[in-house]
Amino acid sequence: MKRGMKPNSKVNNGYFDKFVAGARAAGLKLTHQRLMIFREIAATEEHPDVDTIFRRVRKRIPTISHDTVYRTFGFLEEAGLLEKVSLFSEKARYDSNLNRHHHLVCVKCGKVSDFYSGELDEIKVPEAVAGWGEVSRVYVELRGICQGCKSS
Repeated sequence: MKRGMKPNSKVNNGYFDKFVAGARAAGLKLTHQRLMIFREIAATEEHPDVDTIFRRVRKRIPTISHDTVYRTFGFLEEAGLLEKVSLFSEKARYDSNLNRHHHLVCVKCGKVSDFYSGELDEIKVPEAVAGWGEVSRVYVELRGICQGCKSS
């Protein structure tokens, strides 16, 4: 890794280190562009979309292309280093937090926040969906109005 590529203190949950180890294990080349893209994803808890990350990375790497960012998101998702957050909205958003967690979604501004709950982690897949196929993940998404929107 190049000197100075370590993420800032906002990336303190080990996501960046897990990314580097996971990328190496998956055989992904750790280019300067990929490191900067993941650094931006891991530095925020807002579950950004590709366009948001593109704009942020472009401030540091003005020559980066939109296609490079899209392809990098695809590689990271395929390697299991990033998860797509399915919010049934107009744009796919992504989460670098691969620890078991759930989401709070504001229906007014679209803000997505992580929360942890041992009780919700214990939810079992209902028998009624057994014939559907194989369920790989269960998480809860709570929708409502965040404090910021509620107070404005």
